[in-house]
Amino acid sequence: MTSEALVTVDTAALRHNIGVLRSAVGSAAVMAVVKANAYGHGVEGAARAFEDAGVDWLGVVDLTEAAALRAAGVSVPILAWLHAPGETFERAVQHDITPAVSDLAQLEACAVAGVPAVHLCIDTGLSRNGAIESEWGALFDRAAELADSVRVEGLMSHLSNASPQEDGHQMAAFVRATGMLIERGITPPLQHLAASAAALSYGSSRITMVRLGLAAYGLSPFDDRTSKDLGLRPSLTLTVPVIGLKKVAAGEGTSYGFTWRATHDTTLALLPIGYADGIQRVASNNAHVLVGRRLCPVVGRIAMNAMTVDLGGAGDADGVGDSVAIGDQAVLFGDPEAGHPPVDAWARETGTINYEVVARLSSRLPRRYV
Repeated sequence: MTSEALVTVDTAALRHNIGVLRSAVGSAAVMAVVKANAYGHGVEGAARAFEDAGVDWLGVVDLTEAAALRAAGVSVPILAWLHAPGETFERAVQHDITPAVSDLAQLEACAVAGVPAVHLCIDTGLSRNGAIESEWGALFDRAAELADSVRVEGLMSHLSNASPQEDGHQMAAFVRATGMLIERGITPPLQHLAASAAALSYGSSRITMVRLGLAAYGLSPFDDRTSKDLGLRPSLTLTVPVIGLKKVAAGEGTSYGFTWRATHDTTLALLPIGYADGIQRVASNNAHVLVGRRLCPVVGRIAMNAMTVDLGGAGDADGVGDSVAIGDQAVLFGDPEAGHPPVDAWARETGTINYEVVARLSSRLPRRYV
């Protein structure tokens, strides 16, 4: 029995998901994205599971994340694609990390540092990271001039997922960029545009590699298809022990501001988790937690390290207040096939997306890999 909130990650589910996704994307190489503490799953444990599953690459945001993986003994190729101004890329050489570069300054810095290979990151319409089309010519020209010292191993961009039409325009732009590189004598072996949603939707977007983030963790990137629909298994379960039980009378409130008051006599359970742990404060009076056999509402304002849930009163037909004991485990979300509330339900109740629910889980929460 644990006395604190616990994130449990099923590594067999992670390996299963990679197998399902690899079958879905055909011959394309597979990159598992482990940025942001592996979408809340814990980067070292998730990276090792993906490495065991035989992924071709791991993807992270920056060199700091990548260097930490190398320090943990992860040996699979790693790509890092966001860099601070003035980055000199010595760390990339030191730790055998491949940078994706978005402009001439980054490419020049890689050449000075002795980086052996890069991916060129271009903006095909997302208006975020990457060189815009008017900059492609100069970037590609310089890449060709440096070809003997810095190999262009990859070309990457990112789709907006706004609509099939918008994504089609971006895919066409990516084809134009590839053609411009080929004209300069460069044919990058790794061409990657698709993340989870596109990889599962558009065969033409897979090219030679796909970047799998959310789907690798068993969650669906689609509003109209569940994990089960895609053959995926959610790998993360968040459990919290009941550390307090309190009977309250009708009219009594709980937590700051008394935003909730009992309409009848009931029992409240205290759970040691709050917004410091990554639980959205907006879940107050909106979300539900599985306690015993019942989905119980979160009541009152979620605090920094605590929340309360209404277990129901003795007269409630589905109340569980009298059957819950200190130390019993509540489940905030997990695999619905195991009877747990899905991450997607928590996301709906809090007005956000499943990506945010798991990614915001604090690194201070303990992770257990099973």
